[in-house]
Amino acid sequence: MERLGEQIGRMLRPGDLVVLTGPLGAGKTTLTRGIARGLEVRGPVQSPTFVLARTHPSLVGGTPLVHVDAYRLGSPAELDDLDIDFDRSAVIVEWGRGMVEGLRDTWWEIELDREWHGRGIDTACGTSPRVAEDLDADTPRAVTISRRP
Repeated sequence: MERLGEQIGRMLRPGDLVVLTGPLGAGKTTLTRGIARGLEVRGPVQSPTFVLARTHPSLVGGTPLVHVDAYRLGSPAELDDLDIDFDRSAVIVEWGRGMVEGLRDTWWEIELDREWHGRGIDTACGTSPRVAEDLDADTPRAVTISRRP
């Protein structure tokens, strides 16, 4: 996921908006970490779940990255209220499906999915969900990239 993100990051320009969709553990933040490396921005890139948005300035005078987690936002208006500089940044919005319409005319949508083998998922034996997720960390991901609208 990070290598794919790095390739995407090298192509992003100011004004680009990317919406990431997928279940927990599908690789949204990992993909964003790769995008950040491709854009050559300051890190570390972590999930912005509790702060809603983080800005990562460029280390090389290029495009800054704004990383948004829209999971706790209730409407597109709340995303707009974050006062993000969409014109001068590359903006990645996790959980952004249905939240970006009206903010930009077009955007990229990347849908991530992963196989779940359930290795280690046996609560009767005391395996925690986090351990089970780690055991499935190497499972393949399916990635669908489309231009919207």
